[in-house]
Parts: sequence; structure tokens; C-alpha cells
Amino acid sequence: MGTTSTTGTASTFNRPNNSVGYIAIVMALITGVLHLVASTNAIQFSQVLGILFVLNGLGFLAGAVLYLTKYWKKELFLVAALYSLVTILALFAVQGWGVEAFYMQGSINPFAVITKAAEAVLVVCAIYLYAAE
Repeated sequence: MGTTSTTGTASTFNRPNNSVGYIAIVMALITGVLHLVASTNAIQFSQVLGILFVLNGLGFLAGAVLYLTKYWKKELFLVAALYSLVTILALFAVQGWGVEAFYMQGSINPFAVITKAAEAVLVVCAIYLYAAE
């Protein structure tokens, strides 16, 4: 399944059996937390955008937790890759299709850069883990 039991008995929670799985978890946690933090700013511009940021952040955090359970299935790696890719594209759909998407009020937006970098790494990790499974 991609994870190994943390104890000798049947456990609900498992840990990754591949080091790339740990990288994927860290990337999901980074982008999840940053989306929740950024939601406080986004909601000032649009209530809908703020809610989408919260839902996106919670989605990444929930995915990381799900990955650590016995309920994780190989196909969910593809879902994780697609989810991450969609959130990368969503930035460009909202902010514009160029480098200006990473700017806010004339300055580089570190939240955008870090979250999209983490999501891109997560896409690669998820595809690798799917193929390695």
C-alpha cells in the first residue's frame, strides 16, 4: 500500500515506506498551512476566495493525514498529483498566465512562490510514488 505499520499490530496509522513519501507529506503540510494563513488576507479581497483558500489548505492537510492511514490506496497518488496541479493552475487562472501571477501590489508574493513550489514538488513525488508502488 505504500506505507508500513508503525506497530506489530494492525494500526490505523502507518508511516511511508519510501523516503519520497516523507517529502510529499512535508510539501502538503507546507502548502496546506500557508493556504490557511493566506486565507486571512484573501478574505479581505473576496469572501469566496478566502473560503477557497481555507478549503484548499484543509484539503492538503487532510490528504497528508489520509496518506498516513491504512485507507490510502495507490490510485490516490494520482488524485494528489492532479489536486496539486489544479491548485497550481488556479493561481494563474486568477492572477494571470505570466510571471506577474507571483506578484502582489508590485512585490513578489512569497506565499505564492512557496506554495506553488511545494505543490510542484508534491506533483512529482505523487507521480513517483504511484509508479514505485
